[in-house]
Amino acid sequence: MTDEAPANRSIVSSVVRRSARDRIVRALPTLRELAVGSPLWAVSMAISAWHALWLREHDATYHLRDILLLYAMGGLLAWPLSLFAARCLAQGRAFETRLAAFLLCLIAGTIGVTGCLFSLDYRTFYSQWHAAPGTPIWFLQFLFTSVSAFYQFLVLGVRLYLPVGATALVLASLWLARSDGSQQR
Repeated sequence: MTDEAPANRSIVSSVVRRSARDRIVRALPTLRELAVGSPLWAVSMAISAWHALWLREHDATYHLRDILLLYAMGGLLAWPLSLFAARCLAQGRAFETRLAAFLLCLIAGTIGVTGCLFSLDYRTFYSQWHAAPGTPIWFLQFLFTSVSAFYQFLVLGVRLYLPVGATALVLASLWLARSDGSQQR
């Protein structure tokens, strides 16, 4: 009996590892989804930022190119990560669960990646007044500058996703949830 227990545990752990690996492989976006989806999501996010600025009649033409590039790069980098995360969460689930997963992951991924890019740009500007890299005070300055920049993006930058970004989010999530349900991944 003692010989069977370790053998059964190794079989179970091997099946669990294979199952987890298969789940991850099925969640990976295809090259077509990356080649088409990432640029479309990037353009959608840039259009969203432009439209929101235009509606608010901001005279942001001085930095308009930089703002649009930031939102486009955030969308471009967030698409594959969000797709992978949503599929990991909702694989084999009902349509409503897949829709919620795509909505959540696209929101969190796009805002998170764009906020991090904004934070890096913000940090680059303020680094000229920071201590030498690698020192304890530099780590604190890096941390607090990055966190405050991300917070600033959440307060001021998220509104540029409305109304166009929200519409793109719902349409993309509906399409992805429906197409994932019809495919055997």
